[in-house]
Amino acid sequence: MIGKVVSRLIVFILFLFLALPLIVLIGASFTEVGYLSFPPKGFTLKWYFEVLQDTSYLDSFAFSFYLSLLATAVSILIGVPTAQILARYHFFGKRLIEMFLSSTLLLPQIVFGVALLQFFSYFVAKPQSFWVLTLGHIVLTLPYIIRTCLASFIGLGRSIEEASQDLGANRLKTFVLVTLPLIKPSVIAGGLFAFAMSWINVEVTIFLSASNQMALPVKMFNYVQYNVDPLIAAVSALTIYLAFILIVLIDYFVELENIAAN
Repeated sequence: MIGKVVSRLIVFILFLFLALPLIVLIGASFTEVGYLSFPPKGFTLKWYFEVLQDTSYLDSFAFSFYLSLLATAVSILIGVPTAQILARYHFFGKRLIEMFLSSTLLLPQIVFGVALLQFFSYFVAKPQSFWVLTLGHIVLTLPYIIRTCLASFIGLGRSIEEASQDLGANRLKTFVLVTLPLIKPSVIAGGLFAFAMSWINVEVTIFLSASNQMALPVKMFNYVQYNVDPLIAAVSALTIYLAFILIVLIDYFVELENIAAN
């Protein structure tokens, strides 16, 4: 009994330690004064309205959303078939390929960003462009799709797919009508993970962005070098709200996957 209470207390303290900076930041975004203060002095939404009235921030939000959505969509199109191949077939170098595809999860992001910039500088005339940036984000987000879907393919087995093919369906029809609905929670969860990682990335984005492209994390990074005020707290709070929504969605679909598996 005492051990359970102590363990829960430790978990609560750790959770509070992790959540406290976010609570302070969100609280500071409601202050009425022109500088960061916590507890907030008064309560106002004017900093949020300033963000929504600033076209540069709205453009950055739109650019980041479009970039993250495009990178996630392409990663799903590539990652799901890749995960199926890795789960269903055994071939020479398979383990090496799996390690290579997961390497972006292990490398420091700033090292990865510099490596991509050097690589594209050799093979692309304009290494800092939207499509190069998109490719960089695809490489960044692809492992999240592959890892989540790979587990589902391994747990699914081949018997259901083989039964569908025995009844006359070809491989494509089997994948669309049988396999894909069964792994849909993993695809959605992996997609949300990929979108979140693309949305918050600074290191790869700042190296591969052109001068006329300003993703939200890069704009925030540039802003805090000269100003730290409630406006940036409001922008940060908006990204926290988005991240919280994604966490809720991921939790929902992962829970849904567990229910389906049972």
